[in-house]
Amino acid sequence: MTMKQGVNPYLPSWEYIPDAEPHVFQGRVYIYGSHDRFNGHVFCLNDYVCWSAPVDDLGDWRFEGVIYEKRDDPLNPDGRMCLYAPDVTQGLDGRYYLYYVLDKVSIVSVAVCDTPAGKYEFYGYVQDSNGARLGEREGDQPQFDPGVLTEGENVYLYTGFCAAGDTSRKGAMATVLGADMLTIVEEPVFIAPSEPYSKGSSFEVHEFFEAPSMRKKGDTYYFIYSSIVMYELCYATSKHPTRDFVYQGVIVSNNDLHIETYKPAAQPMYYGGNNHGSIVEVNGGWYVFYHRHTNGTSFSRQGCIEPIEFLTDRTIPQVEMTSSGPNGGPLAGRGEYPAHLACSLFTKEEEVYSGTFGAWMNGRFPKITQDGKDGDEERGYIANMQNEATAGFKYFDCRGIQKVKIEVRGYCRGSFEVKTSWNGPVHGRIPVDFTNVWTEYAADLIIPDGKQALYFTFSGTGSASLASFTLE
Repeated sequence: MTMKQGVNPYLPSWEYIPDAEPHVFQGRVYIYGSHDRFNGHVFCLNDYVCWSAPVDDLGDWRFEGVIYEKRDDPLNPDGRMCLYAPDVTQGLDGRYYLYYVLDKVSIVSVAVCDTPAGKYEFYGYVQDSNGARLGEREGDQPQFDPGVLTEGENVYLYTGFCAAGDTSRKGAMATVLGADMLTIVEEPVFIAPSEPYSKGSSFEVHEFFEAPSMRKKGDTYYFIYSSIVMYELCYATSKHPTRDFVYQGVIVSNNDLHIETYKPAAQPMYYGGNNHGSIVEVNGGWYVFYHRHTNGTSFSRQGCIEPIEFLTDRTIPQVEMTSSGPNGGPLAGRGEYPAHLACSLFTKEEEVYSGTFGAWMNGRFPKITQDGKDGDEERGYIANMQNEATAGFKYFDCRGIQKVKIEVRGYCRGSFEVKTSWNGPVHGRIPVDFTNVWTEYAADLIIPDGKQALYFTFSGTGSASLASFTLE
């Protein structure tokens, strides 16, 4: 059997599944996330769907269908509320429990299913022994972004959302639930501080914002979360699931800030925004799941994967954003690749954030997008590449490349420069001209052998769209 190559984003270009919590059940990797729309105007507008892949092939993702609809919650019969980032855990009875929060309430809802990706049915709300719901009782803080860890007879629920400067919210919370997966047996405690309460702690500068997720490796608990910096997934460690966490670092940033292996640490290589995800062990290796932003907005996010490593001191070095993360190594340096696999997208004018409400989309910047409407299975491409806009792709195992083709449309005149580093020498130029249909252009040029990144920089007038490139 020929295995597909694993690429980022790992799902089809027309699918927008951010916030993914990855889990391995029954020999497959399942991802549970919220569901954005193509060119959405708010977060998480669609129903929950699930995708899965075999543990030995992260290039072969299968659509499992809709597993839970917005209207399935008794509080949301008309579907007016959105389903925010969920998580799933296998309960003590062997069934699978889906924890989530609707966008206009502060309690945690739970649904249940006999299989990891079947049709979940509403089960109840997290509550105390008196039936009072967590998040509504006096003194409770609002619940948000539930993450769940089942370990032996213990079920740990992690929640929280804490904007910078908000003194009403103290940090990420851990609550222990009983065997029924709903009833509180240990009241919430704070395990990571919010910004107003972080002074003197290890979390200063990278305080908890949202997206709590817990994983365990050996005897160490890894608390993964989105910091107030927003574009980064950070982690803290402890030997106990509900106390003594110490900040350790950034696992991944969705604009590659802090990475200085191939560019200055403070230079963004993509348009960052809120980030959410977690880590998981798959077939003996560990990976971080995170999301990036597309369509010039924060509301059309796509999931990506990068392999991670644990050092002897149990820390995780920050990883680069790549196009080849799920592949376990460079992509083949032959054939056609779609442009929406770009892991770098930038102009000479740096921009760290995409902007919560698309503030940066003022006509200057390129964006990954698609034609059609939400749900249409239209291939993604890069639009609005104006003079000096660059799209980067990493990494490829290049051997004997002597020609590069590109597929372009748009009212543009100039050329695409091909480089193997963002600021390196130009290996060749591919001329392009005005056209309103996808047109193939080519140039004979030599790409050095070995593991290479590829950067395509438009130089000229007008605005070009890039659909794909081909290595020969």
